[in-house]
Amino acid sequence: MKHRCQWAEGNVYNEVYHDTKWGVPVHEDRLFFEMIVLDGMQAGLSWLTILKKYDNFVRAYDAFDPEKVALYDDQKVLELLQDAGIIRNKLKIRAAIQNAKAFLAIQKEYGSFDTYIWQFVDGKTIKNTRKHRHEIPAKTKEAEEMSKDLLRHGFKFVGPTICYAFMQAAGLVNDHEVACFRYTEVEAK
Repeated sequence: MKHRCQWAEGNVYNEVYHDTKWGVPVHEDRLFFEMIVLDGMQAGLSWLTILKKYDNFVRAYDAFDPEKVALYDDQKVLELLQDAGIIRNKLKIRAAIQNAKAFLAIQKEYGSFDTYIWQFVDGKTIKNTRKHRHEIPAKTKEAEEMSKDLLRHGFKFVGPTICYAFMQAAGLVNDHEVACFRYTEVEAK
C-alpha cells in the first residue's frame, strides 16, 4: 500500500488530486491562473468542496482562460451567482475577474506569469522535510512576500495563507511528507 500525506488519506477526491497534481512544479500560465482562482474560491471552505465542484468551475470560468475572465461583465457575474455548481460568493467572483486583469498585466510586464511567480523561490522548488502534517506552517516568509506583491499588483484573495497553499499546489515548495510516495516523484517532474 502506498503511503500518502495524511491530509490526502481516505477520500478519493483528495487522493487523486494528491497523487496526480499537488506539489508538481507548474510552469504553464493558464494552470497558474486556474490555481489562483480556485485557491481564492477555497478561502474559508474545505479543499474537498472545490475538488467536488472542479468540473463546474472549468465550465463556468471558460476553462480558466484569463483573457476571457478579464472581460466578464455584470451580466456574467449575475449568471455565475445563479450557478449552483460553483461557489456563489459575489466577492470571490469579482475577485476572479480582477485577478484575471492583474494576471494579464503581470504577463505583459514579465513576459509570463511563470517568470514572475518563480522569483519568490529563486527559480527552484523549496524542498522541505516534513514528517507530519502538523509540521507544515500556514504561511512562510516567501508566501508573505508573494502576498504583498500580488496585492500591490491588484490581486484579491491572496493573503499569505492562500499564497502558501498556492505555493504547495504549484510545486514552488515540496511539502509532501518525506514518507509519502510522491515526495521524490514530484522532484523528478
